[in-house]
Amino acid sequence: MSSGNSSSASDSSVPPAERGPPPPPSDKQKEKARVSRTSMILWHAHQNDAAAVRKLLVEDPSLVHARDYDNRTPLHVASLHGWIDVAKCLIEFGADVNAQDRWKNTPLADAEGAKKHGMVELLKSHGGLSYGQSGSHFEPKPVPPPQPNKCDWEVDPTELDFSNSAIIGKGSFGEILKAHWRGTPVAVKRILPSLSDDRLVIQDFRHEVNLLVKLRHPNIVQFLGAVTDKKPLMLITEYLRGGDLHQYLKEKGALSPSTAINFALDIARGMTYLHNEPNVIIHRDLKPRNVLLVNTNADHLKVGDFGLSKIIKVQNSHDVYKMTGETGSYRYMAPEVFKHRKYDKKVDVFSFAMILYEMLEGEPPLANYEPYEAAKFVAEGHRPIFRAKGFTPELRELTDQCWAADMNRRPTFLDILKRLEKIKETLPADHHWSIFNA
Repeated sequence: MSSGNSSSASDSSVPPAERGPPPPPSDKQKEKARVSRTSMILWHAHQNDAAAVRKLLVEDPSLVHARDYDNRTPLHVASLHGWIDVAKCLIEFGADVNAQDRWKNTPLADAEGAKKHGMVELLKSHGGLSYGQSGSHFEPKPVPPPQPNKCDWEVDPTELDFSNSAIIGKGSFGEILKAHWRGTPVAVKRILPSLSDDRLVIQDFRHEVNLLVKLRHPNIVQFLGAVTDKKPLMLITEYLRGGDLHQYLKEKGALSPSTAINFALDIARGMTYLHNEPNVIIHRDLKPRNVLLVNTNADHLKVGDFGLSKIIKVQNSHDVYKMTGETGSYRYMAPEVFKHRKYDKKVDVFSFAMILYEMLEGEPPLANYEPYEAAKFVAEGHRPIFRAKGFTPELRELTDQCWAADMNRRPTFLDILKRLEKIKETLPADHHWSIFNA
């Protein structure tokens, strides 16, 4: 496989004139290298690693113009986060301060929207102009509610009782609390007061509300209402006593095949509903933390957290979408997302395979790798190794197909449901009782 490398090493003593030119890299190799470097510079810009950004630009100055599938440049990324040193480095290498992403936002518009005042000054000093949805030349106007007739789900915040509340989750935009609403325990996603005026945060919040209002399924966390008229903004869903699958697996370890299959069936039912055409909802962040257990008996699961989901109106079933690369959690991420390639709803099928693997193995996929390194390793074509006895040949085959590199080879969730039902029927009787034989 590495014959090209070994021959160049052994030829090093031969004078260059006698050696002949090395074979030119194939178009495929060039494209692979370019995609990898594009991903790297965007990642390092996101991580505020100015030294790594500089190193990449010294090797290939054209990377300063790298774009992801939303047409965002490394300078857009740095501007949104307020990473001054990264932005200075990019500008030094000739970054276009007025590059526009697919929403027509310039880096300055992003910096203004995120209230990164130091970045705003820096970009303006280099001729940055403010264009786009969050640009300062627009009159600030309130983001309209998701639906004009929202009175049936708008909740008066005084109805929420936080007197015995407990934090059950945290995110970059806020926290999730257990509270009471009209005497019923509920989960409340509360946006941090400091972000309640941030236009981009409000847009994301309203998007999630708009999505949840439409969802009705026994395997999808049920939306109950939202506070959109007053601050802090809050999103209210049913409270599930069993906690999340991540915590459950941490405590229980590997599940018996029958339990893993029952869990997988619940996830697949919820996802089949979400992927139903013509309005396909791609979850884009399917992972154990976003799968919730209805109760402590762990006999029923629901898919939750739609903060990163996208509704897509499908013209035909083979539509592929250009969407933001690197969306979601690295350990469960499909390779096409990591590589900033076009992708479709099959990214969720890949994530499902990783969850199925974790349920049967009792540890996260590629647990010995950091999440970003795990995603990179998977994008290079590697997959986790099957070790557990619970992986019957049928379950192995299904998992292999679900995490296939070619997304077109991955089955739909409807196919997965049918196959899991068949596998469940053929399980040996002792598997059904192994859960009681500690």
